Amino acid sequence: MLFSPRPRGAPGRGIAHICRRSCLMSEISAGAVELLERWIVHLSSVRGRSPKTVEAYQRDVAGYLGFMGRHVGGPMGVAALGRIGITEIRAWMAARRGDGISARSLARELSAVRGFYHWLDHAHGVSCPAIHAVRTPKVMPGLPRPVAAPDARRVIEASGHHEEPWIAARDVAALTLLWGAGLRIGEALGLRQKDAPLPEVLRITGKGGKEREVPVLPAAREAVEDYRALCPWQMGPDEALFLGARGGPLSPRTLQKAMASARHALGLPSSATPHALRHSFATHLMQAGGDLRAIQQLLGHASLSTTQVYTAVEQAHLLEVYERAHPRGRG
Repeated sequence: MLFSPRPRGAPGRGIAHICRRSCLMSEISAGAVELLERWIVHLSSVRGRSPKTVEAYQRDVAGYLGFMGRHVGGPMGVAALGRIGITEIRAWMAARRGDGISARSLARELSAVRGFYHWLDHAHGVSCPAIHAVRTPKVMPGLPRPVAAPDARRVIEASGHHEEPWIAARDVAALTLLWGAGLRIGEALGLRQKDAPLPEVLRITGKGGKEREVPVLPAAREAVEDYRALCPWQMGPDEALFLGARGGPLSPRTLQKAMASARHALGLPSSATPHALRHSFATHLMQAGGDLRAIQQLLGHASLSTTQVYTAVEQAHLLEVYERAHPRGRG
């Protein structure tokens, strides 16, 4: 059977669904689709990639295969995959930019296609030197846009104005954790009932299954306990700590909407998002003289270069203060 049952932990949408969305099934040979399916199983079962990452990769590669089927003028069989040259790859990249995607998104798609070919080379002896020879689009790193400390306090307080007291307390507790512990929204919403009462040091499993320990401020622990005391739902130890109105796991979108309403009421910019509170956590530590390596560990960044962007934020802040306060800066 061509489309075998998806592995445990794999995305809910199958290869056939993604291929139908990305391109005509006739443009991808049965052999190429089966290879794609095997790679997805490898990513899920062997590499341990998250379901969302796997679904994005299979969508990107299916789109690439569909384009090549149209561009080359035939189904993309196993042999054809290895014959793709740099001219064809550049044509695909140009078409994707013509579709309006950013250089960052195209770089991600190219990375997915390279990963697919890397697996093909090792598992099936199908190599494509051109995919590694083409230049990756240059991506200009954007600076994080943290929320200033006074605004962070105000927006968290404003998010606690829901007509249901327990929901108001829930939103305050979750957002306080993002700000006070530097958690990603998925990490905060991934906490279980058995994790509470929160300890002084919390063990978090972040991206790629990487574990780290983060201190939890007393204010965050107290906010979580206030929420738990008001929550009407009695849940088992393995159920989600933060619950939606009907007792299911709280969705990121619900928390994002709560903060959006609060920032609109306060007149704050659209950049004041839950994830911006994590940026605020990092920049506050940086401004207080925090060690870059320590901040990297607290944030769970795999690379120090990812954390170093906060030094640029601090430098930009200092320059802004200088230009506003220094006589020569005011022109």
